[in-house]
Amino acid sequence: MSTVTRGRVRVEQGGKRIRAVFAGQVVADTVHPLLVWEVPYYPTYYFPRDDVHLEFLAATGRTSHSPSRGDAQLSTIRAGAREAVDAAQEYVESPIEELRGYVRLDWDAMDSWFEEDEEVFTHPRDPRVRVDILASSRHVRIEIDGVTVADSVRPRLLFETDLPTRYYLPKTDVRLDLLEKTDTVTHCPYKGATEYWSVRVGDKLHTDLVWGYPSPLPESQKIIGLLAFTDEKVDVYVDDVLQPRPKTKFA
Repeated sequence: MSTVTRGRVRVEQGGKRIRAVFAGQVVADTVHPLLVWEVPYYPTYYFPRDDVHLEFLAATGRTSHSPSRGDAQLSTIRAGAREAVDAAQEYVESPIEELRGYVRLDWDAMDSWFEEDEEVFTHPRDPRVRVDILASSRHVRIEIDGVTVADSVRPRLLFETDLPTRYYLPKTDVRLDLLEKTDTVTHCPYKGATEYWSVRVGDKLHTDLVWGYPSPLPESQKIIGLLAFTDEKVDVYVDDVLQPRPKTKFA
């Protein structure tokens, strides 16, 4: 994969077939996508203009400015009775020459995205991110406000590139009587859809502090049915040693 970096933006040629679907129509379909890191955390897909079904795009005459990518010409995507206003961007004269001739589709405006024939959620997968899930006999104990809410010697440790270790614990090792199910759902492109619980300790409710993957993606099956805590907000002891609370974008 060829990669170039222009300021804070990294651009890389992708090798997967990528499709974006809106209102039942394939708006773009390419085997030559660009992966563009507009932010450090994950990439965005850009499509060669020839691989976009331009009949679904209507130029609005409006523009959007990016300090790094320049001015984008905006188009509304229309299919059937639906439209996504200003959901397509073209950086025709971008200072990043690799973006010229490509179309960026707003991820959230599309109904679904496919990498090859598998639907992907939240954002494109980063080709440099690896997820390893390992069985362990380390002693993991979770405290909240001085109360032990989980205690296990059979955790699964999840190692994900550039993120802190996450400790997934069997439900039988968690104080389920302190957990209250919420309606919160999030998605991870590597693990799937989560479900969340809040934790009540005394009179205080700690909202959405625990999550799990009831039906994880195939590559993350080892954490099915297990629970993890937001380590940024709890006290985690591993082999009786208090771990420093990680500082991440999640808390």
